Amino acid sequence: MQINPSIPMEVRHVIQTLKNKGFLAYVVGGCVRDILLGAEPKDWDITTNATPDQIQELFPESVYENNFGTVGIKTNSEDEKLKIVEVTTFRTESGYSDSRHPENVSFVNTVEEDLARRDFTVNAVAMDVLKDGVALIDPYGGQKDLEKKVIRAVGNAQERFNEDALRILRAVRFVCQLGEQWSIEGKTQDAIQERATHLKNISQERIRDEFAKIIMTSRGAWGVELLRRYGLLAYIIPELLEGVDCGQNKHHIYTVWEHNLRALAYAIDKNYSLEVRLGSLLHDVGKPRTKAGSGANSTFYKHEYVGARMTRDILERLRFSKHIVLYVTHLVKNHLFYYNVDEVSEAGVRRFISRVGMENIEDLIKIREADRIGSGVPKAVPYKLRHLLFMIDKVRRDPVSPKMIALDGSQLMEELALRPGPRVGWILGILLEDVLDDPTKNTLEKLTARARELNELSDNDLENLFVKSKNRKQEYEEGVESEMKKKHKV
Repeated sequence: MQINPSIPMEVRHVIQTLKNKGFLAYVVGGCVRDILLGAEPKDWDITTNATPDQIQELFPESVYENNFGTVGIKTNSEDEKLKIVEVTTFRTESGYSDSRHPENVSFVNTVEEDLARRDFTVNAVAMDVLKDGVALIDPYGGQKDLEKKVIRAVGNAQERFNEDALRILRAVRFVCQLGEQWSIEGKTQDAIQERATHLKNISQERIRDEFAKIIMTSRGAWGVELLRRYGLLAYIIPELLEGVDCGQNKHHIYTVWEHNLRALAYAIDKNYSLEVRLGSLLHDVGKPRTKAGSGANSTFYKHEYVGARMTRDILERLRFSKHIVLYVTHLVKNHLFYYNVDEVSEAGVRRFISRVGMENIEDLIKIREADRIGSGVPKAVPYKLRHLLFMIDKVRRDPVSPKMIALDGSQLMEELALRPGPRVGWILGILLEDVLDDPTKNTLEKLTARARELNELSDNDLENLFVKSKNRKQEYEEGVESEMKKKHKV
């Protein structure tokens, strides 16, 4: 087959330099797959019969810091994807006792032998760059599988997954990334399910990376369903499986599992961030553990708090960054906020902002949208939610955090001759609650006078007042919201 792809100058230079010295050199792997699909390669890999030492002799500006025959050649390109071109010696691998890393790497003489070690046929095609075009080396039928939109293991699927169990997740990731109508070939599917337990040998970091890539594709929700069908989700987020066949009440038409998937699908359709996608998938993960009763009248009281603890444990186990762990946990914990146009005051909205953080409002609303669509309702943003956004915009300049009140800790200690200690925190906490109720109190004069009054109280009385003030929860958490939660059995 002759095609005429655009091969970057930097890649052509590396290949021609190797060929001029009598070596074989081919573009190989995912970049060839992307070219054949008409997509722009994300990176470029070359395979050759030159040894790493011979490659380094030809390219002094290179790095070789592994045991797998891969040399990174610096090109000085302005294109980030081409600053380093990786060149790997033809090789074969054996001995995968950890289901991930080969114990033996041997250099071989032909590109066909090298292609035999690769994961899937669509990634096992090499391209010989000629003066008047290119020629493809395709011993495993990768081109046909690209045409049929099929992910198929090279050779024996079970052997490929025995060599590297991460390929099990890569199969699902590829079928999601490559787009609609792609599927996994039957024997490869069978091997995935038979070798699912081998994921126990893979580090959580690698599992996390593949899972994140799956849900960041346009078919991510379908990908998570595939993980369940193939028995893989049990080794990634088994907690989600508790929602399978877990029916909800009269306010929901889907099981918890279906609801969570549909919420994720909405977040994906809107191209939301990884954090919002994770929050959408996990927002109701606590429901099965809080379910009481059955049928239309079942309840899920406090599921958002249970779900937040579960979310933290899940994301920490998968070694997500501290930021993602804390942020997604916060979104899950606060996703079930209540707002009714006629029942929540401006003070209530200020307390809501104070609790969740102005910087988190946008993503929290996105989670609420995903939750609604995942429940089968037609509108993601009903009038009530639009009115809440209006109210937030209306009060967003009001003081809603300690940093926004007119009297700070240093001023307070100077005015009252206080030393650092609990009394300072108690007084500032009470002052914040006061200005959340009435922003007109947020002047230095008024707050100083109020602070002097509070400072007359004993430690015990001041602490009790502070606790009482903090427990004067916004309408979102007490009072009206509590009654509405009971009404809707959440």
